[in-house]
Amino acid sequence: MDESSTDLIQGTLDMLILKTLSLEPMHGFGIARRIEQVSRGVFKVNPGSLLTAFQRLERMGWLNARWRQTDNSRRAKYYSLTRAGRKRLDVETAAWNRRASAIARLLKAKV
Repeated sequence: MDESSTDLIQGTLDMLILKTLSLEPMHGFGIARRIEQVSRGVFKVNPGSLLTAFQRLERMGWLNARWRQTDNSRRAKYYSLTRAGRKRLDVETAAWNRRASAIARLLKAKV
C-alpha cells in the first residue's frame, strides 16, 4: 500500500461512523465529509460502502434514522446514535486502542 492510499482499514468504517455521530446527528454526505476533514484527507469514504454500513448499523440497533430538511432545503436521511450505539462505540474504541498498541509494540521490537 503506498502513502497516497485512502482505503479504510477493514472493519474501521463502522467505528468512524459511530464516532462521528457521537458528536451530533448528521446526514450521510455530512458524515463522509467529516471523516475526510478530520482525517485531513487520509480517508475518503465510498458512498456505496457508507450506505451499506448505515443499513447494517441500523439493523444492529446502533443507529436511528429519520428524514429531515437540510440547511439548503433538501430532503436527507439523518442518522443519530442510539444508547446501544454509544456502548458499541466504547467497545470498538477499546478494541482499536488495544490493536494499535500491539502494532506499535511490534514495530518497536528489535529483530
